[in-house]
Amino acid sequence: MIQPLSYIHPEAKIAQNVVVEPFTTIHKDVEIGEGTWIGSNVTIMNGARIGKNCRIFPGAVISGEPQDLKFEGEVTTTEIGDNTTIRECVTINRGTKDRYKTVIGKNCLIQAYSHIAHDCFIGDNCIFSNSSTLAGHITVGDYVVLAGMVAVHQFCKIGSHAFVTGGTLVRKDVPPYIKAAREPISYAGINSVGLRRRGFSNEQINEIQNIYRVLFVQHSNLGKALDIVEAEFEATELRDEILGFVRASNRGVVKGFGQGRASM
Repeated sequence: MIQPLSYIHPEAKIAQNVVVEPFTTIHKDVEIGEGTWIGSNVTIMNGARIGKNCRIFPGAVISGEPQDLKFEGEVTTTEIGDNTTIRECVTINRGTKDRYKTVIGKNCLIQAYSHIAHDCFIGDNCIFSNSSTLAGHITVGDYVVLAGMVAVHQFCKIGSHAFVTGGTLVRKDVPPYIKAAREPISYAGINSVGLRRRGFSNEQINEIQNIYRVLFVQHSNLGKALDIVEAEFEATELRDEILGFVRASNRGVVKGFGQGRASM
């Protein structure tokens, strides 16, 4: 299953039914799970931990050294979950001593020319469209979609089920379940289409919409709006997730379109 024109370090741990196409290089400290296909001209460097049934297309570089001047050669990893597809010329850097690993979850699709920097934690079932770029130390929840040419600032967080439109510069945290767009990045409604596709009920979608209407439409003072949501909405898992995300944000969250920049 390994083409003779590829180079596989003899100590790399490769499952029996992995396919490796010609001109690919796999370094020593690498583990690749069953059923994975590695295209031609791929470079998989030390620290890569690749799951089962993944597909890695030509030109990708996985687990490259961090592009971080503070990196001192510490032993770190890149972990890629089962059934994830990585398209052409994607670059993924391994961790530094901050988190010691970069993680991409299961069932993700990372499209061509995207870059995921060191110490990023990406959830399951995410889609990053062509040329999406993530700086270091970013956390992304499950089912997040980044459209083409999105750039995310270091240390930002993007909540589960969020959708970020193409060409957006993400400088602030993006709460779960919303669409974010425009320049500067702003709240653009909830991700109702994505939520319906994933089985959210009309009652849940209405709850999310009503919460964000208070946070981003009816009030310019986010701290006051959070208190109103907590006082007037029944305690549910969705409500508590949204409140917890916004209150825990260190960088601040996106604003409603046209809102002032009042602080919490």
